[in-house]
Amino acid sequence: MVSKALQSMAKVGDYEIRLLRVFKTVVECGGFSAAEVELNISRSTISVHMSNLEARLKLKLCQRGRSGFALTEEGLTIYNATRQLFSRLAEFRSTVNALHQQMTGEVRILTSDTISLDERCGLDKVLAEFAALAPDVYISFDTAPLGEIERRVINGEADVGFIPHHRDIEGLDFLLMYKDKSLLYCGDRHPLFHEQDAQQLNESLKACKLVHAGVLTSSEASMQLAEMNKAAEAYYYETRATMILSGVYVGFLAEKFAQQWVEQGRMRALLPDTRFYNLQVAAISRRSGPLNKPRDLFIELLTQHIEALE
Repeated sequence: MVSKALQSMAKVGDYEIRLLRVFKTVVECGGFSAAEVELNISRSTISVHMSNLEARLKLKLCQRGRSGFALTEEGLTIYNATRQLFSRLAEFRSTVNALHQQMTGEVRILTSDTISLDERCGLDKVLAEFAALAPDVYISFDTAPLGEIERRVINGEADVGFIPHHRDIEGLDFLLMYKDKSLLYCGDRHPLFHEQDAQQLNESLKACKLVHAGVLTSSEASMQLAEMNKAAEAYYYETRATMILSGVYVGFLAEKFAQQWVEQGRMRALLPDTRFYNLQVAAISRRSGPLNKPRDLFIELLTQHIEALE
């Protein structure tokens, strides 16, 4: 049915692309209301666009009403095909841009957690150099969870990602940058905040509620979490720190990130000589694919920065 629907769209022009872009945004926002802000158009206009797309495809793409927004089986297939289409369009634009002497196009950067503000990463300096050398390139810069960054770089939906390096993935290049040491912290409201006896701490920690990132970032981290009472999940450092400061949970944070609360007397590292693990931060990019001069220039500048630090 879906293949016949695609055949019924004899040509895919600018109008059809616009309708598909609206559809993709609605799906990723989870409904019409949330998509209003993202698309900067009214809900009624979105509804008209969706109806026009369904009419052109001769398919029912979604259920919408009081029960909420949900894709039909055909809608899910069209959504996946739309993602592939926009990825191919981005590759085409990158190829064309690479053929021009004056660098244009877009570089899409995703970073995990607080990496972008770490001076060891030097992204502010790299971005300044990049903007000077490629002033006509549009930069898209956002944060996302580790797994999403890997997926989007692999699929060509992002050009460069910054993540904790926890595994090698076929098809990706890894630029190793710096290491972060993560310690186990509790807040000043936690019963263990004033406990100094190491044996008592080790024993008490077995029952303590732990808030963790929800992803396996390294074998060291897995070993530390193995016997702990994983009671809550918060991927980003900011949300995890808030849960630790509540006094209900203990949790691992990058030492550099947690230092601000340690200095204020609001957090304390528990057994820092044994309760820790290291994370290697890396920049990832696709090893193969279409020519992408903006991405290659960005990686080149980043590599120069890292080598200068070393």
